[in-house]
Amino acid sequence: MKRILVSVTGEVQASAQTVYTILADYQQHHPRILPGSYFTNLVVEAGGLGAGTVFQAQMNVFGSKRTFRMRVAEPEPGRVLSETDLDTGLITTFTVAPIAAERCTVTIATEWQARAGFGGWVQRLTMPSFMRRIYRAELQQLDEYAQAQGSSSM
Repeated sequence: MKRILVSVTGEVQASAQTVYTILADYQQHHPRILPGSYFTNLVVEAGGLGAGTVFQAQMNVFGSKRTFRMRVAEPEPGRVLSETDLDTGLITTFTVAPIAAERCTVTIATEWQARAGFGGWVQRLTMPSFMRRIYRAELQQLDEYAQAQGSSSM
């Protein structure tokens, strides 16, 4: 079975610290950067700030609702945050890299094992472009939200 990697990088007009704080706060900030047309719910089961957080998220995927149960880790606190699907092993990583005092890049990358057979072929054909669309929308919302938070001094 093949591994699939989907990645999108965007620039955010806020400090790397502000952006990482938003990403790591699953109680207050992270839900606000999720595009509502794809994500319908995020419920924190444990923790809520960074490593050790466990949450459920519901998504609209090609017209059907899917629920994901994720555990958060911080492989590089302040720079890299990851979410691992507890059922499938899918991993989404957020990497924040400073450019200047009030600018950074954020890369959202997801890697997973494709299903075997025809289902895997369809998944490899359709999911990457669908996920890139979601990640571009999420990065845009993150940029807007981070700028608003930066001006209110998180």
